[in-house]
Amino acid sequence: MSTFAERFGLWSAEQKAQAAEIAGRIDAGEIDVLRFAWPDQHGVLRGKTLVAEAARGALSRGVNLTTTLLAKDTSHRSVFPVFSAGGGFALEGLQGGADFVVLPDPSTFRTLPWAPRTGWVLCDAYMKDGRPCPFATRPILQRALARLGARGLEFVAGLEVEFHVFRLDQEALALGDAGQPGTPPAVSLLTQGHQYLTELRYDRVDGLMELLRHDLLALGLPLHSLEIEFGPSQFELVFGPTAGLVPADTMVLLRSAIKQICQRNGLHATFMCRPRIPSVMSSGWHLHQSLRHAEGGDNAFMPEAGSAAPLSPLGMHYLAGLKAHACGAAALASPTINGYRRYRPFSLAPDRAIWAQDNRGAMLRVLGAPGDSASRIENRIGEPTANPYLYLASQIFSGLHGITGAMDPGASADVPYETPAEHLPRSLEAALATLQADAVLVDGLGRDFVDYYCHIKQAEIARFQLEVTEWEHREYFDMF
Repeated sequence: MSTFAERFGLWSAEQKAQAAEIAGRIDAGEIDVLRFAWPDQHGVLRGKTLVAEAARGALSRGVNLTTTLLAKDTSHRSVFPVFSAGGGFALEGLQGGADFVVLPDPSTFRTLPWAPRTGWVLCDAYMKDGRPCPFATRPILQRALARLGARGLEFVAGLEVEFHVFRLDQEALALGDAGQPGTPPAVSLLTQGHQYLTELRYDRVDGLMELLRHDLLALGLPLHSLEIEFGPSQFELVFGPTAGLVPADTMVLLRSAIKQICQRNGLHATFMCRPRIPSVMSSGWHLHQSLRHAEGGDNAFMPEAGSAAPLSPLGMHYLAGLKAHACGAAALASPTINGYRRYRPFSLAPDRAIWAQDNRGAMLRVLGAPGDSASRIENRIGEPTANPYLYLASQIFSGLHGITGAMDPGASADVPYETPAEHLPRSLEAALATLQADAVLVDGLGRDFVDYYCHIKQAEIARFQLEVTEWEHREYFDMF
C-alpha cells in the first residue's frame, strides 16, 4: 500500500533520498525519538514526538493533527466555532475537529544538541486528500518564491534578531499560575543594559553566549555574531544570508531552540517586542534581503559601475514596491498588539514608510554600491514574533509589484523622522485594516487566508480591549 507522500506525489527524488537517510539513522539506533514540528499560523512550532519505531513509518505516512489547531489565537483559544458546519472556516474538511496531516520535509532534519538522541524535522500541512492545508503559511512563501522563480530570480535574506533573556526566579508553577494564558514567569535581569556592545558586559554573560553559540552552530544554523544590545538583558544574534525557504525555516527553529536551551538552564528567553520591565528597549527583527539570478547566482541588486543609484534598476523597483506596500505588510511584520509600541520617532525604529541610504532611522535602509556583491535592503519594520513565512512572502509580493510596474521609490530620506511620508499603522487594528485594503497583498496571500488571519488577530484585540490596564486604573481610580 502506498504512503501519503507516494500517493499524492509530495516528495521530490531528493527528498525521498533524504527520508531514506533518516530511516537509516533510525535503523542504526542513533535516534530514540523524532519530533515532527509544524509551524502554525503564528509561526509557533507544534507537532508530535514519536518513538523511533513509529517515527520510521511516519516519515512518509505523515502524522495526524487536529484541525482545531488552525483555530487558535496566541492564548491557544479556539476563536472559530469548530463544531459548527464547516468548522467555522466555511471550508470542507475542517469541521468537527477533524484531522489534517503534517508530512516531513526531509531536507530540514536535525538532531537537537540539547536533547540527547532526539531528531527533529519540519513538516508541511495537507488535507487528507493531499491538498495543501489552506491556512498553512509555509506554502504561501513557497508560492511567492515560485513567482520569483518564473522570472529567473531567487530570494536571499539574512537575519538580525533581537531578544531578551532573564534569570528564572521561580521555576515551579503555583496552582494560581494556571490560565489561558497563564501567569508570566517571575524573572530577574542578567544585565543592567545601556552598555551597547561593551566587551565587559559581553564577558559577564559569556556562559549564556557559549550555550547559544554551541547549540545553534550544532544545528547547522548560519550564526554570524552574538551581541550585547542596548536594553537590560537584551541581546542580538546575526545570521548570514541564505536563500529560498531557508531563512524562514531558520527563524522558526532558532526561536524555538533559544527558548528551549534557556529553559533547560534556568533562564527565560522571550522574543516579545517590548517586555514590561524598567528602562526596556524594544526588540526588532531586521530583515536583510536581496535577489539573485538563478543562473549564475549574481546579486541582482548590485548596481553597475558608474551608477549613481545605490541599487540596480531592478533593485530600486523592488525597493519601491516595499515602500508602497509597507503599511499593508505591517500586520505581517508586526503581528502583536505589543509590537506597535515599538514604532516611535528617534528610537532606531521606523515610524513612516521611507527609504534611505545607510540610515538606521529609515524603515528601508539601503546598502549597496557598484562592485558590492552584498548590495541589499534592510527592512527594519519587523518584530521578532513575526511568522517568517508571512513576513518574507509579504516582501516578495510587494517587491514583485514594484518590479512589474517599474515603480520609482523616490529620493532617499536623509532625515527620516522629519521627511513627509505615509506613517506606519500605530496599532494592530489599523494594520489589519490596511492589509485587508491592499489588493496586491490580498492577491498574493489569498483573500480567504487574509480573512482567516484577520479574524484571529481581531479576536486577540477584542480580548485585550476587555481588560482593564494598569494605566487606566492608575489614571482614573483615584481621580474620579
